[in-house]
Amino acid sequence: MTDSEFDILDELYFVTSFRDLLQKTGLPAPALEKGLRNLLEQEYVKSFYPAPDTEQAYETTSFGAICRDSFYLATKAGLLAHNTR
Repeated sequence: MTDSEFDILDELYFVTSFRDLLQKTGLPAPALEKGLRNLLEQEYVKSFYPAPDTEQAYETTSFGAICRDSFYLATKAGLLAHNTR
């Protein structure tokens, strides 16, 4: 897990929008997208779209189109990885 991914997970104990993650992590949007993509591929994060209570399965082909309008939450595996680092 990279430092950026650790910082992202640090903000995902509750459902959080992409916009809020940008502000809280201070990462540029492309770096945040890349970090979220990596965390989703590791199943450390779940995504929600179009509302914070509608889980969206991660698909590599459509992620870029909805990434900035989605909400995110750390999974149990993600929280465990974050807390044991």
